[in-house]
Amino acid sequence: MYIVGNYALAVFFTVITMVCWGSWPNTQVLVKGWRFELYYWDYVIGILMVSLLMAFTLGSFGSEGRDFITDLQQANLKYILFASFGGFIWSTGTLLIVAGIAIAGMSVAFPIGGGIGWIFGIITSYLVRPEGNPLYLFIGTAFIFGAIIVNMMSYRQMTKANKKAPLKGIVISVLAGICLAFFYSFVARSLDTDFTLANSGKLTAYSAVVFFSVGALVSAIVFNPFFMRRPVQGQPVGLKDYLKGTFREHSAGILGGLIFGLGNSLSFMAANVASPAISYALSNGAVIVAALWGIFYWKEFKSAPKGTNLMLVFMFVFYLIGLTLIVFAKF
Repeated sequence: MYIVGNYALAVFFTVITMVCWGSWPNTQVLVKGWRFELYYWDYVIGILMVSLLMAFTLGSFGSEGRDFITDLQQANLKYILFASFGGFIWSTGTLLIVAGIAIAGMSVAFPIGGGIGWIFGIITSYLVRPEGNPLYLFIGTAFIFGAIIVNMMSYRQMTKANKKAPLKGIVISVLAGICLAFFYSFVARSLDTDFTLANSGKLTAYSAVVFFSVGALVSAIVFNPFFMRRPVQGQPVGLKDYLKGTFREHSAGILGGLIFGLGNSLSFMAANVASPAISYALSNGAVIVAALWGIFYWKEFKSAPKGTNLMLVFMFVFYLIGLTLIVFAKF
């Protein structure tokens, strides 16, 4: 199996993860009118596909560590369940935060759900494996969270969404944040700290990401039918609507899952060297990557009111400061 051997490469992998996690939503934008509940089925399938591809290629070739099949044979059920439950609650949180955005808008749902999930996710991951300089890590996290808040304030100013957010949307966003806060700590518990050990019971990154993906698919099977029957926005949809989807619509969902899944695999691979807390902290700068897509590709701020550009400058400054501090937290 391929093992990340140094911190610089681990940071590079988390940057790619950040790009992947901030870019996959573009695939949904490409198929306007295709409901997220329908898109999500193909999305979780794509995540599982890329996890299996990584497991049977990088996770199986080479002489280092345990190959994927060997790792499965020695894996303890407890750690399999940890990784699977991480995927289950991540998928549940993702569905909830999308519902929160539909009700309360991105400028409310993202800072609440994403902010709670990100900050507490770093804290819980650090408690599982307390590696790195906590001062740099948490001050850097605070700067990037500040960048996210400024980004959402700019969206709010641009859309002039100054009316009070519905309580239902806020509650759903908080629930989403709670799910997203704990998923990575469960994955961290399942990961072995040394992939070269012959028999530890824990999982390598490749096995962990496969079970994570299975958990995400199970969550979709459990909860997505509810969102299809009782959508927070629009009319109910069913299996017939999914089967009527075009090749382009289904391909967009699978592509989105492949992009997210690639980033997810790299994040798990980097966690062994960078520590779960640092890997998770760096990877979740994805919100800023998504903002870059919105600004420079989708031109979402083209007609923004005066003062918005200054807010975006502050966003990038906060982000770069935070990113630098988190990188140096390992030293």
